Amino acid sequence: MTDHILIERAGEAGALNVIRFNRPDKKNAITRAMYSAMARALIEGDRDETVRVHVLLGTPGAFTSGNDMQDFMTVAMGGSMGTEVLDFLAALATAKKPLVSGVDGLAIGVGTTIHMHCDLTFATPDSRFHTPFVDLALVPEAGSSLLAPALMGHQKAFALLAAGIPFSGEDAERAGLIYRLVPADELEPAVFAAAEHLAQKPPQALAIARRLVKPDPEPVIARMREEAELFAERLKSAEALAAFQAFMARKK
Repeated sequence: MTDHILIERAGEAGALNVIRFNRPDKKNAITRAMYSAMARALIEGDRDETVRVHVLLGTPGAFTSGNDMQDFMTVAMGGSMGTEVLDFLAALATAKKPLVSGVDGLAIGVGTTIHMHCDLTFATPDSRFHTPFVDLALVPEAGSSLLAPALMGHQKAFALLAAGIPFSGEDAERAGLIYRLVPADELEPAVFAAAEHLAQKPPQALAIARRLVKPDPEPVIARMREEAELFAERLKSAEALAAFQAFMARKK
């Protein structure tokens, strides 16, 4: 596993599969290797009978700033997109065990859409949920174009995914994107307490209840594939290349 993704078992009898972004110098921007590591962690955690709950965390000030822009530039310049992102998203959408996440600070792009697949998300008031897909000449991903309108209605979903309007922690809570706001020093204790609470439940009954209240994964996976095809097309567009070059120039 890449050191940029830390995997550990926590909680009583190792019931919590903790997956943590660990690239704080780059605001936890996600590389292809990081996507691959997270996909493996989810799949292996689902197979491990001792694991009851998956936990997703970032670092103080950043859950993740989204895709590493250098990877986008590589594709825009003619490189391969690879399968790592879609492999992770498929593992996320089909995870058999509950997903609990915690957000402090930046949650950009997939850093926002990932929580649409989670069962309980805690965030701090300073969190910033932002999906600047259209600003980068791209399109929504991770099944968000299907999930967001169901979660928050058309207008809030459009504001987030198409207009690219950032949501504060309070906005996200009001929209139903997250479960609860907590102070920064209480974030991880709240996440682990919720995960431990779920881990104590009868696992088969919890799995059935979760399946009943979550969207059917098949349409979500189908939408992910549709989004991915459009996303790949847009990555190679002149419009996207110009947007990436402008972004990289601002970062210099």
